[in-house]
Amino acid sequence: MRWEEYTAAWSRLHGGFDPATATPVVRGWVRTAYAIGSFLGRKRIGPSAVTTAGLILCLAVPAVVSLGRWGTLAGAVVVLLAALADSLDGAVAVITGKASRLGYVYDSVADRIGEGTWLLAFWLAGAPGLVVAAAGAVSWLQEYARARATAAGMSEIGVVTVAERPTRVILTIFGLLLGALYEWLITPVVIVWIALSVVGLAQLTVAVRRALGDR
Repeated sequence: MRWEEYTAAWSRLHGGFDPATATPVVRGWVRTAYAIGSFLGRKRIGPSAVTTAGLILCLAVPAVVSLGRWGTLAGAVVVLLAALADSLDGAVAVITGKASRLGYVYDSVADRIGEGTWLLAFWLAGAPGLVVAAAGAVSWLQEYARARATAAGMSEIGVVTVAERPTRVILTIFGLLLGALYEWLITPVVIVWIALSVVGLAQLTVAVRRALGDR
C-alpha cells in the first residue's frame, strides 16, 4: 500500500482527520507506523497479535521499574517498545485490510490499560499517589468524553489536543529517564501531564460543543 493510500485509509478510520495537518510529533508517529507496519504486513503478522504484544510490554513496565534505578531506565525503553507496538497494530490493520470494529475496541481498551500501568510505574518510581491518580483521571476523562461524543453523533475525533497519546508516551519515557537520574524529577513530569490533559480536555470540550451544540 502506497503512503497516499495509507493516509486516506487512516483518515477514514480516524473520523476524517488528515495526518498531514497534525503536529510534527503526530505526523512522524504515523509515518513511522506506516513503514514498520508495511514490513509486518508482508510477514503476515496480524493486528491483534501486535496489540497483544504491546499490552504485554505495558504490563511489564511496573515490574521492571520496581527493580530500582536501572529498572526505571529500562522501563523507559519498554514503554517506547510498547508505544511502537500500539502504533503498529492500527497500521497493520489498515495495510492488510483487517481493520475491524472488534479490533478497534480491543485496541482502545489496551491503550487505557497500558497508560494505567505507566502511571503505576510513576508511583513505584516515587511520584505521589494523589498526583498520579489525578493524571490518570483527567486523561481518562478526555478519552471518555470523546467516546461519548462520538456515540452521540460527532462524526470526527473533534480536535487533536495537546494531550493525545503520543504526548503521554513522550512524557512517560522522559519521566522515567529523568527519574532514573533523580527520583524527585518524576513528580514535575506527572504535573505537566496533568496540566496538558486539562488543556486538552478544554480543547475537546470546545470541539464537542461545536459539533453537538445544535443537536
